[in-house]
Amino acid sequence: MRMPASRRIAPWVLLAVVVLSRLPTMALLPLTDTTEARYGAIARLMAVTGDWITPWFAPGVPFWGKPPLAFWVQALSFLTLGGNELALRLPSWLACLLILALVARYARSLSGRDSAPVAALIAASSGLLFVCAGAVLTDPFLALGTTTSLVAAGLVLRGEGRPWGALFFLGLVVALLAKGPLALVLVGTPLFVWALWSGGWWQLWHRLPWWRGGLVTLLLTLPWYLAAEHKTPGFLHYFIVGEHFQRFLDAGWSGDRYGTAHDQPRGTIWLLTLYAAFPWSLWALVLLPARLRDAEGRARLRAALRDNDNRLLIPAAFVPTLFFTFSGNILATYVLPGLPFMALLLTRALGGRGRASRWVPGLALTVPVLSLVAGAYVLANPGTLRTEKALLACYQRQPAALRAPLVYLDEVPFSARYYGREAPRVWTPEQARQALRSAPGRPLYLAVRPRERAAFERGLSVPLFALAKDRRYLLLTNVPVGAEGCR
Repeated sequence: MRMPASRRIAPWVLLAVVVLSRLPTMALLPLTDTTEARYGAIARLMAVTGDWITPWFAPGVPFWGKPPLAFWVQALSFLTLGGNELALRLPSWLACLLILALVARYARSLSGRDSAPVAALIAASSGLLFVCAGAVLTDPFLALGTTTSLVAAGLVLRGEGRPWGALFFLGLVVALLAKGPLALVLVGTPLFVWALWSGGWWQLWHRLPWWRGGLVTLLLTLPWYLAAEHKTPGFLHYFIVGEHFQRFLDAGWSGDRYGTAHDQPRGTIWLLTLYAAFPWSLWALVLLPARLRDAEGRARLRAALRDNDNRLLIPAAFVPTLFFTFSGNILATYVLPGLPFMALLLTRALGGRGRASRWVPGLALTVPVLSLVAGAYVLANPGTLRTEKALLACYQRQPAALRAPLVYLDEVPFSARYYGREAPRVWTPEQARQALRSAPGRPLYLAVRPRERAAFERGLSVPLFALAKDRRYLLLTNVPVGAEGCR
């Protein structure tokens, strides 16, 4: 029996609510340290310098950690919409919107029209995808590329036409320019497992235009890699050997030029997967044992494993987690490429939209509601965020700011670099003391950690006045007249 039109529309409305609920925090919250503000600063530098080949970690310091696709679109958005937070975050949101469209299209092919909004809704409201959709990151673009390729391959293998074959290679181009050769592992491994599991080697070879598509992929990606190496020699060795092998094999890799390694116990990625797919991961953990308790459920599970489509969905969903099981240098975002296919698997396990209608709405709204509550709390308590936006705004309002530098002791946070347009300087404490002693009347603004203030001021004859305080720093100045505090 056909479902009434009003009930068919309802999941799409709920999906729109989930997707649009990400926009308020994207627009209102400042860029936070470290990752988001770092990528925001790199995109801003690309926009203002007009250098579209080499992303710059700082003026004069090339960023070899990632290819440029994410920075290209973020810089274009910066130039088009201005330097506000929404402009930098919007490209990730749009990338995730395209991922949801692909998930819906694949679900429609697999299980019928009514399953399309359910699959997209599950993906959209998964914790990690929801967070990444509103953050300045490179991972949504990798996930867009891998999802495009694997969905296109799945549809081609289902006999849905040659245009999807071309889209398969376009997805590879996106992924290679967003993250690098890792894309070949995340796309190639599920297809290899599918062919091995199903015996579909002939279909895989003959239904995708490997020679033409491979040539176009090289023509669209290789020029940037060669141009980047030519412009800043050493890029290819660092990026290919360092980022793809040493980072994976050595959890304490000391060669990282842009931060520190993330040394986690092997297998931690599985716990991060539970977080990434929340709240659906918890429901799946309840659903699977329930299926195994009775003979009918076990029979349905065996049938699902024999299903040719599931033989692609399962590796597509879990290859990212399996791959990083053997690495300790991991982040939760590494799971993101698998989430669209976890959503498709769960949708199929639920039997489509009808069986899911009781629980899906409440679960789908869990993460968006938590996000809005957390956003409201942060807006009411801005000091809880790791960001220098308010401190920079206070400094920029001071009468002497145009002729007095803002100096951070020991290091400048990325958010200070972004909101200060690379103007804040970094000095050692001794350099700052020497400046105050040698020219006590010269205006100076200092960002000092509160716990270090007493040690810094010891022995100084020049009094310092506190103007502002955030989570990490005090803004001090030696300007005795007209120094106005900031709330």
